[in-house]
Amino acid sequence: MSRNFLIGAALSATMAALALVSLVWTPYDVTVLDIPNKLQGPSAAHPLGTDQLGRDLLSMTMAGLRTSIAVAALAIAVGLAAGIPLGLAAAANRGRWPDELIMRGNDIVFAFPFLVMAILITAVFGPSAINAVLAFGIFNIPVCARVTRGAALSLWQREFIMAARVSGKSATRISVEHILPNVSDLLIVQGTIQFALGIQVEAALSFVGLGVQPPTPSLGRMLADAQTLVTIAPHIALVPGLAVVLTVLGLNLLGDGLRDMLDPRLKARRA
Repeated sequence: MSRNFLIGAALSATMAALALVSLVWTPYDVTVLDIPNKLQGPSAAHPLGTDQLGRDLLSMTMAGLRTSIAVAALAIAVGLAAGIPLGLAAAANRGRWPDELIMRGNDIVFAFPFLVMAILITAVFGPSAINAVLAFGIFNIPVCARVTRGAALSLWQREFIMAARVSGKSATRISVEHILPNVSDLLIVQGTIQFALGIQVEAALSFVGLGVQPPTPSLGRMLADAQTLVTIAPHIALVPGLAVVLTVLGLNLLGDGLRDMLDPRLKARRA
């Protein structure tokens, strides 16, 4: 295993563990305000200090990680669930109208900057975690479709696919039984990279008020609340900022390590 994979797996596992633990326990209740103890630095009672409302930053960060990971995971699931079938269908019908229809639809989605799309969805439905999932999920669909189509196209000319076609299997059955298993490694790597992007996106949307709304904790919302107090109590910005950085870094390193492990060309080069 590569060093990138081990470091990425350790960071990702640590952040995921903090998020999972927050489902059943946090050091303090994140909904309880303690104004007399606001903006305290790290101490035995509050290892990471407190925010401008006296809430424990460790507890807030754990709950914020839970929110970010949940939003990113759901958005990736939406993208994969819709994008993979579209990509397989486009590759199976290369050069014909289904392929053109799918790819031109992808181009239309890509024509809208993500933030503009998020603003449009928010303007219609209002800011919320669900709408953040919807916005990033829609953006992920053409990404997954293009990656799937590109990988599948190279397989349709392979001998084992030609043998399956000669045996009378339909394009749909070939796509499911032969194409999909052979592109799954690439999709896993791409999914990991998009997951890291999803963490950033959730934080960015919450930072500008388009994502998760109070009182639900969010790393982006914590950063937004801290921006006017960063000179007085820098730890209230450093803690959620580092949580975002370490989570994204871990996922990127994990994706890098998976690519090194799963890409046969890199395996042959190392051998």
